[in-house]
Amino acid sequence: MHSISYERARDVAHAVELARAPGSKFIGGGTNLLDLYKSGVERPTRLVDVSRLALNAIEELPDGGVRIGAMASNTAAANHPLVRGRYRVLSEAILNGASAQLRNMATVGGNLLQRTRCYYFTDPTFKSCNKRDPGSGCAAIDGFNRIHAILGASPDCIATNPSDMAVALAALDATVRLSGPNGERSVPITDFHRLPGDTPQFDTVIEDGELITAVDLPASPFGAHSHYLKVRDRASYAFALVSVAAALDLQDGVVRDLRLVLGGVAHKPWRAQEAEDALRGQSLSEDNLRRAGELAVAGAQAQSHNGFKIALAQRAVVRALQVAAGTTGPAATEQVGESA
Repeated sequence: MHSISYERARDVAHAVELARAPGSKFIGGGTNLLDLYKSGVERPTRLVDVSRLALNAIEELPDGGVRIGAMASNTAAANHPLVRGRYRVLSEAILNGASAQLRNMATVGGNLLQRTRCYYFTDPTFKSCNKRDPGSGCAAIDGFNRIHAILGASPDCIATNPSDMAVALAALDATVRLSGPNGERSVPITDFHRLPGDTPQFDTVIEDGELITAVDLPASPFGAHSHYLKVRDRASYAFALVSVAAALDLQDGVVRDLRLVLGGVAHKPWRAQEAEDALRGQSLSEDNLRRAGELAVAGAQAQSHNGFKIALAQRAVVRALQVAAGTTGPAATEQVGESA
């Protein structure tokens, strides 16, 4: 029988101290960790409960940005007036991410730590998974890989990151605040998640015992023109086949600045910097949008079942930019059929 202990942290310092013990895992809402524990993927020997820590505030920063506490629920973050008013793309991403019941339990910090939904990772009956058992191989490469990565993958792993929220945060230049045995530090969201390389077992740059305490959003020029587009197999809360967070700073129809980030296509939110560079200083003409879509997936490598994602991502980029700019309205749902 697998034994497990439980401790409730009194404050951040206490949580970090408790997490020093080998086999410790922080638990907040538990919406992902408990599923993985029940399936046998995660086998912690100690749960450190951080759900009662005073880390759920959402407040304005002196520079005009916003700090979202790590223990704020996804529902609270999505619906907060500061987020809805200044960072619409983030509110849209969170609301597209899960049902109301899950959003009420899931936390902002936990959302950033979601594990991949690769079938070969979440089901331990498949023995070959370098993310779960380093050195065992990647069953997805020769298996059914319709949902898997087309960008940034490696011979050791082609899994994708499942978070909608992280994609929007990358488009907003967010910073993740951490507290651990070596003190506090801040990590840009674009550096927080990792590409698989030859160590796919590490999803993020978090070190042992570190706890996410908050996410900081800088004052943004993208409040008036942003959109999160999620394309999925069904209109219910499925994970993204492809998603796009588009944020624009427009003046007289010309793009002064922008952020373009794709989800569902890589091991981390994928910032399409070549596409950004091509659009900066340009109008959103049909030709320029089409070119941006092509550049957003430059270097993409399809697996045996997911080649459709390349064209899908190109079209999603175009549509997300159009909706962000206000040249077309959002569809009620964005979904693809099983034939894709």
